Amino acid sequence: MECGDLNIDAVITWVDGDDPVHIAKRAAYSGVGEVVRRDDIGGATRFRSVGEIRFCVASILRFAPFIRRIFIVTDAQNPNLDGFVSRHFPDSRVPIIIVDHRELFRGYEQYLPTFNSLSIETMLYRIPGLSEHFVYFNDDVFLAAPVTLRDWFREDKTVCYGESFSTAAARFLRAVKPKKHGAKSFGYKDAMLNAADVLGRRSFPHIQHTPFALRRSVYESFYASHADVLEENARHRFRDASQYNPQVLFYMLAAGEGKCIMEPSRGRYVFLKPGADKKGYMERKLSEADRHMGLLFGCVNSLDAAPAEERRIFTEWIERRLGVRFDL
Repeated sequence: MECGDLNIDAVITWVDGDDPVHIAKRAAYSGVGEVVRRDDIGGATRFRSVGEIRFCVASILRFAPFIRRIFIVTDAQNPNLDGFVSRHFPDSRVPIIIVDHRELFRGYEQYLPTFNSLSIETMLYRIPGLSEHFVYFNDDVFLAAPVTLRDWFREDKTVCYGESFSTAAARFLRAVKPKKHGAKSFGYKDAMLNAADVLGRRSFPHIQHTPFALRRSVYESFYASHADVLEENARHRFRDASQYNPQVLFYMLAAGEGKCIMEPSRGRYVFLKPGADKKGYMERKLSEADRHMGLLFGCVNSLDAAPAEERRIFTEWIERRLGVRFDL
């Protein structure tokens, strides 16, 4: 099948962590212990939203016109984007479909509610009507420039942006990681290492915070014979150190079938963590990004933690990129 024949959907996970109903729901399950204290598990910044999803959706509509549908996965919430889209993209015919967690977790309702992105990502392939080829965005991920189908899919192969990383090296880094609040934090790379361990691999693709090109059938085939692997990852309401990254699992499975192309991520993406509290951080990072001629993707992590000035600088930058005015 040629790339031009593909139907491609976009999937975005989103939560409004300031919603009183959601806050109450989290509190009912998290208690007052480690889950609440640790940002890597249940800290409030994991759930706060300051409008990042508008950056994400606008970037898809502006830079990926071949996307067929946009699915927004959420928990009894709605980002109410119709007015925003109609103002800025009046000619758009891309439907935006809200998918509730109950649809993903059908048959596994005992694990709801969930506040765990890894659990939710495990179930994304179960979205009703989802196309075979789809691209997954976290709501703080965006496109920074026009993309083509071949940036994600080439004939029968999927493109993975990352670099091979040794499991031995990842285990060493985990061993020497200092403790915080009496425990070692469970980080992005830890979940990738766990994915390699599920499949018994000695290395894994170290992916960055970019959109992820995926195929529904690869998940369906694997989980059909490994239902226990799916359920074990999906059952945790809050992040657990035993969980694996479902996207890394996919790329290793696809690579095993000769259907994954690894592309270097360097120069293709910008990762912004504005709460870093470094003078001039945002201006410096965005200036570096503008110098990358191959820049395609971006992620602005925990924008809620950014000082007002850094938030303004980023918003003006992405407005220039997208040609859209955001009133945050």
